[in-house]
Amino acid sequence: MTKKPYYITTAIAYTSGKPHIGNTYEIVLADSIARYKREQGYDVRFQTGTDEHGQKIEQKAEAAGVSPQEFVDNVAGEIKRIWDLMNTSYDKFIRTTDPDHERQVQKIFKKLYDQGDIYKGYYEGMYCTPCESFFTESQLVDGKCPDCGRPVQPAREEAYFFRMSKYADRLIQHINEHPEFIQPVARKNEMMNNFLLPGLQDLCVSRTSFKWGVPVDFDDKHVVYVWLDALTNYITGLGYDCDGENGELFEKYWPADLHLIGKDIIRFHTIYWPIFLMALGLPLPKQIFGHPWLLRGDGKMSKSVGNVIYADDLVKFFGVDAVRYFVLHEMPFDNDGVITWELMVERLNSDLANVLGNLVNRTVSMSNKYFGGLVHDAGAAEPVDEELKKVVLDTVKKVDQKMNELRVADAITEIFTLFKRCNKYIDETTPWTLAKDEAKKDRLATVLYNLVESICIGASLLESFMPDTSKAILEQVGGTKRTLTQMEQFGLYGEGHVTQNPQILFARLDVNEVLAQVEELQKAQAAEAAGDAGSQNEKASADAAGETIAEADETVIDIEAKEEITYEDFARMQFQVGEIIACEAVKKSKKLLCSQVKIGSQVKQIVSGIKAHYTPEEMVGKKVMVLVNLKPATLAGVVSEGMLLCAEDEQGNLALMTPEKNMPAGAEIC
Repeated sequence: MTKKPYYITTAIAYTSGKPHIGNTYEIVLADSIARYKREQGYDVRFQTGTDEHGQKIEQKAEAAGVSPQEFVDNVAGEIKRIWDLMNTSYDKFIRTTDPDHERQVQKIFKKLYDQGDIYKGYYEGMYCTPCESFFTESQLVDGKCPDCGRPVQPAREEAYFFRMSKYADRLIQHINEHPEFIQPVARKNEMMNNFLLPGLQDLCVSRTSFKWGVPVDFDDKHVVYVWLDALTNYITGLGYDCDGENGELFEKYWPADLHLIGKDIIRFHTIYWPIFLMALGLPLPKQIFGHPWLLRGDGKMSKSVGNVIYADDLVKFFGVDAVRYFVLHEMPFDNDGVITWELMVERLNSDLANVLGNLVNRTVSMSNKYFGGLVHDAGAAEPVDEELKKVVLDTVKKVDQKMNELRVADAITEIFTLFKRCNKYIDETTPWTLAKDEAKKDRLATVLYNLVESICIGASLLESFMPDTSKAILEQVGGTKRTLTQMEQFGLYGEGHVTQNPQILFARLDVNEVLAQVEELQKAQAAEAAGDAGSQNEKASADAAGETIAEADETVIDIEAKEEITYEDFARMQFQVGEIIACEAVKKSKKLLCSQVKIGSQVKQIVSGIKAHYTPEEMVGKKVMVLVNLKPATLAGVVSEGMLLCAEDEQGNLALMTPEKNMPAGAEIC
């Protein structure tokens, strides 16, 4: 019988840096859905990948001293490494720098231009570089980007635009007629009320202010704007051809059954992407699910805040499946989830070690102790057995229902309810008491059989979420993985043997020991980052003096050590590159200069005691390192809103700390 196709995708990860656990959550979520759909008998196509073009990439590559292609090659490799580390079963890892993708993007752009959906004009508005998005003044939130909250800059440039309003009514009708199209419902309401119903503006789909993008082949000043490039990966990865010569995979799997994305980019996927597809004459995806965020205990994860947790660090402490369990179990259907190191330890100890690990270990150990490892049903049933069997078989139905609704966390909760019921069954039947009475040997055998059978069904259900743990459990109890149909029957184990050498699935951890190790890890990471920055500063100083590092003066200075700080103390400080655009002497002081320092789109006034070392004229135009979030202070009657970083020798000579390479004002120093 031919399997029904099922196409699931994740958003493609932006190659600006290493993904944190919040980014990694999405690929694990998609993997659990893909695995379960395979269990349901679908022919699953699971695609993920990387988004590799844009101004931000171009800037980061320049700062790193490498070509944009080399930069994205390195980051894409790191992303793929983490996706593989998390044991995700994707079928296709697409990169937007893949030649076949780029060719199709050019053809799509030309087709839309030729049919009048794209036209040339000028764009003038506020631009957010990290989001690569233009906004009007009215769309800003407190003068900042409505998506990421970062500063925006005024920009005007020639650009091509897509006529969004042409298709808006048709999209509104589609959403109204297909209530399942955008999930959860709150996301649908947000898109309708905030964007579609007020009226769509035409969308900028090309740029001229940078070069790292897919060239518009009929106008070489322009590169294709990131969203028209990135979103089309969902069809180009299947072999879509704009000339009509579509590949076999496209004909088989499109339209997508599920686009799984973060709630922060739902506008692009539920408005821009469907409209692009309408313009191309293609069917729309069946469902777009905007999942919530996985937050650090103190808010959204951010490198600048210093509260980022990475998947590979978590795996070192807890193992792959424990991390998979946590991110899937702790994320509600439509509300943000929270992750902390403390909560990870708590869940591992309570759920994985105590509920699951202890259940399997007790069952295997008792089977070995009382029957030499033999598991068989002796037929000595009692009413309590039926209650256990009902919970087990009901769990199979509940998990299936939850997964059909994409309520993955709820599905896992149901499975662990099954395991908790097994532990209660042990307390109710007290096998150790039965073992003391030879007349109750058959009853003891039946109890242990019921436990092993329940564990086999529970472990089979667990495979989509914790594949290695599922396999390990089945090996220990001597069972085989069940299909969903087989899980609907209780008693298929037959007769078998548990392992003679049971292994602990999850060892309990001491939270204080883990936190101490985490602190050491963070110190090492901070020291490595500081070492890299120190090396760059040393090189910059040597170059400025016209000498190489090898020729530099070997004089060193020891200063009195200050009290040790934690990584959290360091992470609270925000350092950025600033450009001095104006400077003057403070009238009431012999030492102070007052500088106007451009940092991103803002200008801060900073007073510094460096008048003996720099003239105001020398200061203007310098790129400097700034402590941005220093509490404002008044010096000689002048407000100072930050601090310029300097180095000082034994004679009291000062030198401003400047970036080694030309960096844009506002670049983060980390």
